[in-house]
Amino acid sequence: MSLTHISVRGAREHNLKGVDIDIPRDTLTVITGLSGSGKSSLAFDTIYAEGQRRYVESLSAYARQFLEMMQKPDVEHIEGLSPAISIEQKTTSRNPRSTVATVTEIYDYMRLLWARIGIPYSPATGLPISAQTVSQMVDRVLALPEGTRLLLLAPVVRGRKGEYRKELAEWQKAGFQRVRIDGEVHLIEDAPALDKKYKHDIEVVVDRLVTGGDIATRLADSFETALKLADGLAYVDLVDAVVPGREDEAQAGGNMKKAGIPANRIVFSERFACPVSGFTIAEIEPRLFSFNAPQGACPACDGLGEKLEFDADLVVPNHDLTIKKGAIVPWAKSNPPSPYYMQVLGSLARAYDFSLETAWKDLPEAVQRVILHGTAGKPVTLTFVDGKKSYDVKKPFEGVIGNLNRRMLQTESAWMREELSKYQASHPCETCGGARLKPEALAVKIAGEDIAHATHLSVVDALAWFQALPAKLNDQHRAIATAILKEIDERLGFLNNVGLDYLNLNRTSGTLSGGESQRIRLASQIGSGLSGVLYVLDEPSIGLHQRDNDMLLATLRRLRDLGNTVLVVEHDEDAIRTADYVIDMGPGAGVHGGAVVAAGTLPEVLATEGSVTADYLNGTREVPLPAKRRKGTGKKLTVHNATANNLTGVTASIPLGTFTCITGVSGSGKSSFTIDTLFAAAARQLNGARVLAGKHDKITGLQHLDKVIDIDQSPIGRTPRSNPATYTGAFTQIRDWFAGLPEAQARGYKPGRFSFNVKGGRCEACQGDGVLKIEMHFLPDVYVECDVCHGARYNRETLEVKFKGKSIADVLDMTVEDAHEFFKAVPPIRDRMAMLAEVGLGYVKVGQQATTLSGGEAQRVKLAKELARRATGNTLYILDEPTTGLHFEDVRKLLEVLHALVEQGNTVVVIEHNLDVIKTADWILDLGPEGGVKGGEIVAEGTPEQVAREPRSYTGKYLAPLLKPRKVAQAAE
Repeated sequence: MSLTHISVRGAREHNLKGVDIDIPRDTLTVITGLSGSGKSSLAFDTIYAEGQRRYVESLSAYARQFLEMMQKPDVEHIEGLSPAISIEQKTTSRNPRSTVATVTEIYDYMRLLWARIGIPYSPATGLPISAQTVSQMVDRVLALPEGTRLLLLAPVVRGRKGEYRKELAEWQKAGFQRVRIDGEVHLIEDAPALDKKYKHDIEVVVDRLVTGGDIATRLADSFETALKLADGLAYVDLVDAVVPGREDEAQAGGNMKKAGIPANRIVFSERFACPVSGFTIAEIEPRLFSFNAPQGACPACDGLGEKLEFDADLVVPNHDLTIKKGAIVPWAKSNPPSPYYMQVLGSLARAYDFSLETAWKDLPEAVQRVILHGTAGKPVTLTFVDGKKSYDVKKPFEGVIGNLNRRMLQTESAWMREELSKYQASHPCETCGGARLKPEALAVKIAGEDIAHATHLSVVDALAWFQALPAKLNDQHRAIATAILKEIDERLGFLNNVGLDYLNLNRTSGTLSGGESQRIRLASQIGSGLSGVLYVLDEPSIGLHQRDNDMLLATLRRLRDLGNTVLVVEHDEDAIRTADYVIDMGPGAGVHGGAVVAAGTLPEVLATEGSVTADYLNGTREVPLPAKRRKGTGKKLTVHNATANNLTGVTASIPLGTFTCITGVSGSGKSSFTIDTLFAAAARQLNGARVLAGKHDKITGLQHLDKVIDIDQSPIGRTPRSNPATYTGAFTQIRDWFAGLPEAQARGYKPGRFSFNVKGGRCEACQGDGVLKIEMHFLPDVYVECDVCHGARYNRETLEVKFKGKSIADVLDMTVEDAHEFFKAVPPIRDRMAMLAEVGLGYVKVGQQATTLSGGEAQRVKLAKELARRATGNTLYILDEPTTGLHFEDVRKLLEVLHALVEQGNTVVVIEHNLDVIKTADWILDLGPEGGVKGGEIVAEGTPEQVAREPRSYTGKYLAPLLKPRKVAQAAE
């Protein structure tokens, strides 16, 4: 059994109820089931954790201290395990130095390629710089026509002021007879006196030769002398002749002539140095091309490619406000408000003839520039009032941004720095233009392109460029590059095959979605070519359009065919149908789940009764089509000429009072349009947010809305002290309720007594954590239950206050479902619990740590919090892939909630790939047609039926079959 199966017995991690399962090895196995049914507990917390733990345990104690050891999961035994690798949704890295190219190791191979076959070019002449040996210099001269007369010169002084009497005497003493000064040859004793106020060129004549005969040895000695004298440079000037091959240039004036190099001169250098500008490259090694090393990083931005600068749009976010009403936010919101700033602006208004009562957008551009950037050193009279006295000061005005820069440099207060940083935004570095590298690195080129150009390409364009490269190389360079190019092409090919062809190689890892970063790591693993490994993946299809799903599944099958066991937690129908083996967890969520409902091949699972997954796959259950599409309120929200990222001047409207889906293939511009442009601009105007919106002309229709809410998948808290109850505000209500109980009032307990975050009611032995952390040297940190409060988090006196026989610790340990029933007579708490249950989180514990919630669960907690607010009917809700981590049944429940919001008059906009969500939309904006530079335009817009008829729309193609109602018996319910 252990050789053919992974055999799990008695798994009880989290909500698992003694699960026994045999998973065939070397297969693609999908674990599916309702959200919270125990899929991740089985796949990650049990199987992966044990595989990783056993592998690390086999290492020496010394090696183990550097590795993250995993806790032993709550399982009786597991057999047939391999070393395990997990590829989760978490983004690869938030480090701004981490890019798509560095994460996939493509950049390491690129650095090696440019170091080995790259040719440095002079910024002054645009011509290649090459280092030559003395032998190569001799061969070059011997190749000249026989009988050519030439001078071998050492350029000792190039464009420098001075008299050089001492130096001339030293050269004469060393045995040299002639020098050429400013183009004229002189005997050293007859050299003219030089004016020290002017720049001069001096070359020592090392030798005079005529080609032909046996002069190689003499030439070599002369070159060595000249190179030593002129710090690695030597000139060979032909007398009465032009260098062969430069006849046309002598007349036309090419690069050499523009750089001031005569047509009869050959320049030799034993270093990578430009003879004209003196531009040098000490050595060409891979580290020269690393923006994470001092040898290669641009010194101005330290290799980040961008700098934080005060941004005019953040300083003046609302152009409709007047200066008097607070248009200049950092000066209007100084604490305490400073009359000084208003007096300065009043003086400027008198000097430049404008009014503080005029809206910012109506002020002349020159006036705006003076206010923001100052008077450029030109003095202006500033009038100040001190008490009853008035006095004038004549001095230059530094400008609001100049003032902020000065304060940022001078302040020692961390709070002030943080406050001022709110008005800063990232801008490309002026020195390197965002390339991140030193000029020396950018001077090295292959086929005329530097390494930064190659990293600015998308995966698909880079693949084409590198595949075409061998044809542009000479034989020697092609031989060197073959092995390196093979590695680069393979990795780019993997990225292309998992649907990431639109990503630019220089895209920072922190800007990738969870699904994108997961697929990047998946591509890296295939590149590693390992076999006999257990891979555990968490919903790799997230953020992937249906069109690209086939490529992803082919990649997973390839990973399996290499001889690996691939275990995937997934809800995607195509993935379930492709799997060799399917495990359906359930039957419910949380305490109602944790068991295997069905396991086997797809036909075996489909034949299992009681499996919700099987019901949806068989068609006995489905997400129903709406009876009719809403027309909305008749008003619309229109974004005009959006050009953020890859958007190509998109103008599109969203009907208000509808459920609108923004669709399109991965990288088509959905987030650029919806989050970066629409949400950011609406938040600035409606919520007063200080965020930069993507470039666009204007947004019309915002006057019909009162607020905009973005519900994303970021964590609801980064510490274990945050939980659904604290985030939704239910915990405040629960504490107030307990503080109002007769027992609490008799003891004089206030609501703070029931908080585990402050002294008073919490257990001080564990400071309200419920567990104690024991640090172990070679083993993982061990968390043991607090022996004073036994995990209750509160002290004994606080726990004595009970409602219906339950203490506050008991309430936090309840599921949302149980708490809803428990507090059914307390509307403020009951309603918040009802909202959490409504979005499908009835299985979550009221006090569950925020750090243990998935991205989809965190998003639904936020949604529940918004639902609990009093609806105005004029709110714009924006959600980014809300179906992440949701089973078919959970999607159906979520859609009921979202459509209920629209029924109240609100507008809901979702970015989504899930066809069950898209088919229920009132309106669709489909972007594309492809990703990256080939996307960014509206391919189709209208109702789902209209989009399905658009031949250019990939979404429409997959949507069309779902718009025909299934004639199946609905499940009895």
